[in-house]
Parts: sequence; structure tokens; C-alpha cells
Amino acid sequence: MQIIFTPTAILTAILIFLVRLLSISMDTLRFMLTMRGKQGIAWVLGFIESVLFVVTMGAVLKDLSNVLYVVGYAAGFATGNVVGMAIEKRLAIGFSHIKIITKQHGLAVAEALREMDYAVTEIPARGRDGSVSLCDLSVRRKDVPAIEKLTLDVDPGAFITVEDITPLRSGYWGTGSVRR
Repeated sequence: MQIIFTPTAILTAILIFLVRLLSISMDTLRFMLTMRGKQGIAWVLGFIESVLFVVTMGAVLKDLSNVLYVVGYAAGFATGNVVGMAIEKRLAIGFSHIKIITKQHGLAVAEALREMDYAVTEIPARGRDGSVSLCDLSVRRKDVPAIEKLTLDVDPGAFITVEDITPLRSGYWGTGSVRR
């Protein structure tokens, strides 16, 4: 392999990078949407990503002797993963289940969340060091940062866990009912 620094080779490598970045970002989103049951958009993204893959791979295979193309391809792939994850996180599609464990502020945390229109189940529990309160709620993923902030404002020592979930039946999600 050799490095060829002609304007055409540099432009081609940049284009390979950009197309691969786009296609892998779409692929990452497609995978995450597939996991959340969004079949239609996952199909569209999969189709477009496949076309972009074939085009990009064709450009790389056309001249394997130029390492710039291979580097552009690899860099686009790696960067596309990170960009796709960032986009998916920002979109925050789906639902999360949150568990908040607090030693002394369970009622205050639950009431603060209810004031913000979230359905919270309070559960008395016993931890390693004694009695605790468990606040249990399911919310839209986009609401998780606000719930975390609100909880930590009431109890900076609260222990919070979050899991992605798929609702099976209707429920109250803080801004209205969800029907599936």
C-alpha cells in the first residue's frame, strides 16, 4: 500500500469517510430502533445504509493500493458508531424504568416526582445498613435527566438505576396515557 496525496485521492478519501460516517450512524440508529420495535424506520435506515455500504466499499476496492481510502473507510466506521450513539441518546426514543433508593427522603422524592406528574410507587425496603425507601417508576427516556436532577436536588445521596423497557400494556407516563 502507498499513500497518494493527489487532490483527487484526498477528496475521495474524505468522501469515503463522510459516507461511511453517515452509513454507520444510520446503522447504529437502526439497531437501537430495532431493539425498541420501530420496524418501519429500521427498514428504511437498513435499506439506505446497505446502499451506502455498497457504494463506499466499491470506492475502496477500486483502488486498494491507496491507504488513504482504507484509513477514510476505517475512520468513518469508527466515528459513525460514536455519532450514531450520540444521535440516539439525544432522540431518547422509548421508555425507561427507574429505581431510586434513598435512606431518609423517600416520601420527599416521591412527592416531588408526583408534583411533576410522574406516577411513583413507594416501597419500604431494607438495605445493607437498615431501612430505605425504594421509589419505582417508568417514564419516557427523554424524561430521565429531569428525574435524575429532581431526585438529586431532594436527596444528593440517592442511589438511582435506569433500565430500558418495552411497555406491554397501557400506562401512565407523566404526560398522559400510552396505548400499545
